[in-house]
Amino acid sequence: MASCLHLLLFLCGAPVALSQLRLFNLRASDLPDRLLGTTDGYVEVFLGSSPLGKTSVRYNNPNPWWEEEFTFFKAQENNVLRLEVYDSDVLFDDLLGTCQRTLRVGTHMHDCYLKKGGTLHYTYTLTPQQ
Repeated sequence: MASCLHLLLFLCGAPVALSQLRLFNLRASDLPDRLLGTTDGYVEVFLGSSPLGKTSVRYNNPNPWWEEEFTFFKAQENNVLRLEVYDSDVLFDDLLGTCQRTLRVGTHMHDCYLKKGGTLHYTYTLTPQQ
């Protein structure tokens, strides 16, 4: 019985393999026009249900490039990265589309076609921590 308890404590206390996530090179192309002009786009970033942050708004630009990078030190392979692209408006922001990707170790470039038009392009690197 004592050996079973030691095994259980060992397994419960075993460290989870964490990785560093770096999301960068966010840009969009051909975002849709709206009634009063060109899209004012920004991106909200989530790892699972946890918000990691959001980019600045790029006003009147159907092909925005965001300089922000996002880093998270407690990511794990197979976590879900979710990017939500919005058009900023005075009353409420319009969701242009959502991109979801299961994380894999390494550097990966992706294109995501948005539901309301346009494409989000981004790169991420998932590096195991030593």
